[in-house]
Amino acid sequence: MQTSSYNKAIIYWLLSGAFLILAMVVIGGITRLTGSGLSIVEWNLISGTLPPLNEQEWLTAFEQYKQFPEYQKLNTGMTLSGFQQIFWWEYLHRLLGRVMGVVFILPFLYFLFTRQLTGWLFRRLLFILALGMAQGLMGWLMVKSGLVDNPHVSHFRLAAHLSLALALIGAILWTVADLTSGKRLHRHHQAGDFKKLAVAVLAVILVQIILGAFVAGLKAGFSYNTYPLMEGEFFPSHLQGLGWLEAIENGAVMQFTHRWVAVLVLLAVGLLWHRSRNAELPQTARTLTRLLLFTCLLQVALGIATLLLAVPVSLGVLHQVVAVALFALAVLLVHRLRFA
Repeated sequence: MQTSSYNKAIIYWLLSGAFLILAMVVIGGITRLTGSGLSIVEWNLISGTLPPLNEQEWLTAFEQYKQFPEYQKLNTGMTLSGFQQIFWWEYLHRLLGRVMGVVFILPFLYFLFTRQLTGWLFRRLLFILALGMAQGLMGWLMVKSGLVDNPHVSHFRLAAHLSLALALIGAILWTVADLTSGKRLHRHHQAGDFKKLAVAVLAVILVQIILGAFVAGLKAGFSYNTYPLMEGEFFPSHLQGLGWLEAIENGAVMQFTHRWVAVLVLLAVGLLWHRSRNAELPQTARTLTRLLLFTCLLQVALGIATLLLAVPVSLGVLHQVVAVALFALAVLLVHRLRFA
């Protein structure tokens, strides 16, 4: 498979989609950390594109918000001005989701009708389209989980929402890597062995990001803001004896798990880098491994700072962005080793 001029256009299109998804992750993080995610209580795909345009429309939207648990249990007495502040982040998050749909579908149709999508690429893009639709649906299901009795979204649905975003980014980057590499590389036994460790590293990074979503959904970052001990204890003594189902619903337990899986990720990435020094690898794989180690060190430092400072919005969002970068580097490394 040769990289051609039309492939370059497709590559730029796909990369623009990946950057939009990253922007969605950023705005989603801000939306969550500012408590804005439940400010829009209905999903109107077309009419919801426009925000309230006059005072009466703002009052109507505010009255709708008042009918749901977040206002009744957490924000009683909120003014219209306060509502507008949380409304705009959620509106921007949803608007960007609509923009992403347009950015993907219109060029997809163009490339399809000009017969530039055939075989594996057409099937791959259909898969990415399905992931995007699932991502949008899961976003609304996540919001709905906070509109019933408990004014907080389900951390399981939040984790699923973030996982689908990662799957989208991973599928896009894998496709771009296929197009740019042309799959013309040769296999090497030693690189194949190294790839198994790289796949394991990718898996543990994914697990850690999901745990991070659990921490975010349970607002567990505010539970214990000391490190490495949790208020002087390795594990909070009053939580000992919890069952498995209770544990995954407990914010402090999830924070504990997230703390120490981070150490496991760092050790795994460190081992990968150490073995790369003596392995017979392509230069691109060596570079990706070094970047992976640097990014992992940065992520651990950000995680500790975010915890100690009780999750300021800026650090919380940056921590999430670097997690996506770590995942992306691991995906690209596994792809490079696949044909090394």
